[in-house]
Amino acid sequence: MSRISFKRKTVKLRQVLGIRARLALLAVILVAPLMLERVRSLEVTRSKEIALASREIVSLAKHSAEAQREVISSVETLLKSAAFIRASAGGVSRSCDILRASLPLNLPWIRNMMVVGKDGRIQCSTNNMFVGLDLSDRAYFKQAELSRDFVFSDFVLSAPAKAPIAMAAYPVSAISDEADAVILASVNLDWMSKVMGNLGGRPGVSAVLVDSAGVVLAAPPDQAAMIGRSLDTLPLLSAIAATAMNSERREGSLSFVGADGSERLISFVRIADTAARLIVSIDEAAVTAAFDREIYTAYLQLGLVCLFVLLGALIAAEKLIIQPINLLAGMAKRFGQGDLSARAARSRLPAEFVPLARAFNAMAAQLGQRERELVATNDRLTVIASIDMLSGLANRRGFQSRLDFEWLKAQQSESELSLLMIDVDHFKLYNDTYGHPEGDVCLTRLGETLDRIAADTLGSAGRYGGEEFCLLLPNFGASRALEIGEAVRLAVLKLEMPHATSSHQSVTVSVGVASTRPNDGQCPGDLIEAADAALYAAKRRGRNTVVEHGFVRPSDDRDGIAMAG
Repeated sequence: MSRISFKRKTVKLRQVLGIRARLALLAVILVAPLMLERVRSLEVTRSKEIALASREIVSLAKHSAEAQREVISSVETLLKSAAFIRASAGGVSRSCDILRASLPLNLPWIRNMMVVGKDGRIQCSTNNMFVGLDLSDRAYFKQAELSRDFVFSDFVLSAPAKAPIAMAAYPVSAISDEADAVILASVNLDWMSKVMGNLGGRPGVSAVLVDSAGVVLAAPPDQAAMIGRSLDTLPLLSAIAATAMNSERREGSLSFVGADGSERLISFVRIADTAARLIVSIDEAAVTAAFDREIYTAYLQLGLVCLFVLLGALIAAEKLIIQPINLLAGMAKRFGQGDLSARAARSRLPAEFVPLARAFNAMAAQLGQRERELVATNDRLTVIASIDMLSGLANRRGFQSRLDFEWLKAQQSESELSLLMIDVDHFKLYNDTYGHPEGDVCLTRLGETLDRIAADTLGSAGRYGGEEFCLLLPNFGASRALEIGEAVRLAVLKLEMPHATSSHQSVTVSVGVASTRPNDGQCPGDLIEAADAALYAAKRRGRNTVVEHGFVRPSDDRDGIAMAG
């Protein structure tokens, strides 16, 4: 009896330690280290993501601070221009008229501009309701007179408008010792808040722009309730108000525990040439909440993977394995040899290998699709490489390709071809006066204008480089091309873009025109050189004019570049 009992126990033990158990044990041995490594990797990734999120927000804060400085810088530039006008106008009435006319519409953060006399009373304003007000007791007015330099004030609540503003002041005495007036501008803090929009809507992040007294000047739209309040009254920021405001450093970071018990990290950046600071507070728990959920999901996924591996190991013991593997290996070999039409016949595979077969089939289909997408992408990149992103016109490369095409077409049909070279007059002075962002706006509007004219004339417009543009006119002779050149010049004048340093007081262009009937003795470069020479002549004649190429008058218009009129 004892032997029979022993044999039965041996059989049961062999059953327990059969192929299922062995494969399950092997699967655990293989998966367990991977799972542990994955868990460690997730924790490391979490730490890196936290640091990355902090760096990203700090970087956004610095960019927002630079944007705020650009706003203030644009105000400063405008005040200096107004001060120069006041110093050189020769009269209060004339300078006031110029002041009202010079307020740019593309600076919406400027609410009002004023000229204040030495007695502190407003002599003129873009809003007449402020004329006569006494500002002699205002700190920013006194500081501007004393420092003889640009001053950006702390938080001010405008009594007439009942709106929060900041005041910018620049004394005319900084330009002329004999002048006794101060140019003021009220800055709309709503627009400064919009500049900080990229810091809003983030969980656990608070951002404010504060003045030297710790009063909030601007905040993202979702935190607008903070504007006008002192840092001492904000629960999440009161603990660091003194530290952030009294620091002499331009920028810095520190950690603290907020009034709600949350661990927070703040970064502060000082706005250059002002006493204002941008302060960003980050709740680490709120910022990392999304990462914690991802880690939890990853743990769950790892558990499910382990479960599937164990189940797969148990089921694989009951199925034929080698044959499906060889079949799939043969298909993979065909893939490796470039046969993308190879597909796995799922009917010949056990159910456990069907997902793998589907993956192989999907991979083959995706490879074919990817090849087609690559061809389409290359076509799109070719188009993008020929477009100037600022003006929306063809860039130099794209325009050259168009010129070569039209040249060959005109040569075959023995038709005329005209080219206009267009250059913005005194564009460097425009950039120096209004700043590069305004320069980009100017070029964009010129591009839109040329695009419309090109559409009307069935021509092709392009940006040749910098402030120089081209307009190609197929089937246009010299006289008609001159008319189009004059139309371009007038169209730019009608844009009425102010240019204080130009004798015309607005943006103008010079246009060079060249026309030819392409033949074997010429090349497209000759037409470009002729139009460029005509443009140079237009510059020499005082700009804001149209000049046609005038080097050679051929005996037969069919054989050469047309001469200027």
